[in-house]
Amino acid sequence: MNTVELAPHRTAGLLAPAVDRVFRAGMLAGHDWGGAELSQRYGGPAATGLLVELRTRLAAPGGAVDEPGFAAITRYRDPVVTRRTVDKQVAYGTIHRRPDGRLSATERGTTFLGELYQVHAEVTEELWAGHDERVARLVAALGRLLTYALVLVDADDDRDWPAFTAMAPPHEPDGIPPGVLLLNRLGTLRYHRADAHAAAWTAAGHTGSSVTALPAGPERLAIELETDRRAAGPYAVLSAEERLTMLADLAALPG
Repeated sequence: MNTVELAPHRTAGLLAPAVDRVFRAGMLAGHDWGGAELSQRYGGPAATGLLVELRTRLAAPGGAVDEPGFAAITRYRDPVVTRRTVDKQVAYGTIHRRPDGRLSATERGTTFLGELYQVHAEVTEELWAGHDERVARLVAALGRLLTYALVLVDADDDRDWPAFTAMAPPHEPDGIPPGVLLLNRLGTLRYHRADAHAAAWTAAGHTGSSVTALPAGPERLAIELETDRRAAGPYAVLSAEERLTMLADLAALPG
């Protein structure tokens, strides 16, 4: 009998690299197997980069990302460069900047996102072929995690979760295939950890720049452990066995 007990904070730490690996594999495959060509048809990365990054919010009818959310999503980047990136996409006619600062997709941007979702559907079907049961289990587990995370965040009066609340829940139109659900739910979960990480390094007296430059050692380890603690909440909705299964399923996916 399996007697391994995987606590939520341990789960958060162990799953983070697995989530990153599978998500990045899916996004890279999407770029290499059709996404880059699609982007070029709409003006290239300068016209579509933010659409790709914010796709699960901006693809939703009326979907928009507010200024605090966008600042959190891009917290490790030079704000001047980021502003210029937005300006370029506005000029290309794929992103609309509303008077209140919120970003949304234009009609052209929405069309691009619809095609991008189709590219990701085809790519993930091929990338994770033969792993239908694993993908289905992961989609179900991630759905529960994200739903519970939103409940916890809504009830959290002590701190904000700006990147996660800007991007969650992901836009999931009817008929969306399991591979795209998995890709986008993984991406959304990463924002939850990103906010937990930012809260951890802020509490330790760091900025985005200083924590990025922090070398491996006790201080960085302490921040990572505090990140695990802050990111652990949603995993309580899964049993210890389900947490182990999720870790095993992610480890088994190619990419």
